[in-house]
Parts: sequence; structure tokens; C-alpha cells
Amino acid sequence: MKNDYEKFTQSFYQLSGIDLSQYKEAQMKRRLTSFYERKGFDCFLGLLEAIKKDPEVLEELLDKMTINVSEFYRNGARWDILKQQILPGLLQSNSSLKVWSAACSTGEEPYTLAMILREFLLPLQFRILATDIDEGAMAKAKEGLYHERSIQELPDYYREKWLIQQDQWYAVKDELKKRIEFKKHNLLDDPYPQNLDLIVCRNVLIYFTEEAKHKLYKKFASSLKIGGVLFVGSTEQIFRPDEFNLKVVSPFFYKKI
Repeated sequence: MKNDYEKFTQSFYQLSGIDLSQYKEAQMKRRLTSFYERKGFDCFLGLLEAIKKDPEVLEELLDKMTINVSEFYRNGARWDILKQQILPGLLQSNSSLKVWSAACSTGEEPYTLAMILREFLLPLQFRILATDIDEGAMAKAKEGLYHERSIQELPDYYREKWLIQQDQWYAVKDELKKRIEFKKHNLLDDPYPQNLDLIVCRNVLIYFTEEAKHKLYKKFASSLKIGGVLFVGSTEQIFRPDEFNLKVVSPFFYKKI
């Protein structure tokens, strides 16, 4: 079975550009096995033949593989720390900010970021790059239309100021959309933006191997300006931040030194 999976990962990388060997094997195998069994296949190589023949099966698989669970203002206490501690510190030495929302899924995170930044800065003083490997997620993010369940944690002030209600759906106002550039990006292989003040990458790295996480933290750190901050998820604490020229400024916030 392992040889079967290795052959699949090698061919899948050639087809999609996604290196599955960098992801935790047990988790990825479970997700792939569930998919191919539901599609009527009995092994990884059977699935491989199907995606070679039918691009739609490949697109469906890519959609199922990626983790697109997201909400506005998810884990609100962390966003409060960003507002109350991190951004005031960054703005002591910067009049404008370059921000990257990495692996942003369907867009709730970068839109939350834009709402918060707009409290501190004028529209032309910040720009958010929002990226993800999933083109379907990117399309939803650009559309900016969300079901009410996605905004349950969002404070009323932000909802009333930046969203337009359409029955059970909420549309992001164009003024906010203009501050965000959505772009496809593979964290493992693609070049990283540089000279950033803030990187937000939350609840994604838990799916990577320890070796891959180490590489990604190193890349994130190299993308930050001195004094820039990396904001990670609640299960993604960096245990030796000094390895990456980072130091803890608050739980799950790391400043480049």
C-alpha cells in the first residue's frame, strides 16, 4: 500500500504541482481514501488513472483535499490582540502596511483583516495580498458573498459597516474588496512576497510534516521586515522561534528580530 501511495504522490505532483509528501501522511491518506472509495475506486493508482483521464475528477479531488473551513473573526480573542497590541506596535514605525493573508481559503480571514486595518489606516495606506492553492476557494473569496453562519463571530460594528445583507447572505462592500489582491499560491513551491509588515497564516500548518513546517517558518521569516510580525493559528505554536530570527510578542504572534 505504501508503494502504491508513493507512486500516486509522485505522479500527482507532476499533474497538480502539489507535493503530498510534505503533508502528514496519515491525514492525507484518510482524505484521499475517503474520496476514491466514494468515487468507486479501490486503490490510489485507480484514482490516479481516473484523474489523468478526466480533469473534472482532478478538480473535484483538489477541492476535497484543501481545508476550506473559515469564518470571519475566528478565535476572536486573537483578533483583539492584533488590534490592541500588534497593530499599534507596527504603526509606531510605519505609516502604511504590507500584509499577506497566506492560505486564506474562501476569504473570510483577509476581509476580517481589512475591516480591522481600516480602523487604523486610510484605504491607500494598506494593501493585503491574499493567497491560496485552491482556485475554487479563490473564486469564492473574490465574489465576497457569505452565508450568515460565516459571520456569527463577527462583531456587530463590522457587520453593519462592511457587509450588505441579502436575506441569509452577506456581501462584502466594494470599498473593502479593493484593498485585497487575491492570487493563487503554493506555499511549498512558489516564491514568497518580501518586505512584509504582517503575515497571517492560521490553521494550515498543522497539516504539514515537521520538516515542511520548518521550511515554511523559515520562508515566512525571510519575507518579513525587521520588526514585522507572523500571526499563526491556535494549534501552531513555534517552540523555538529563535531558529527563525523570531521572538514571541504574544501567544501565536512572532516578531522578526
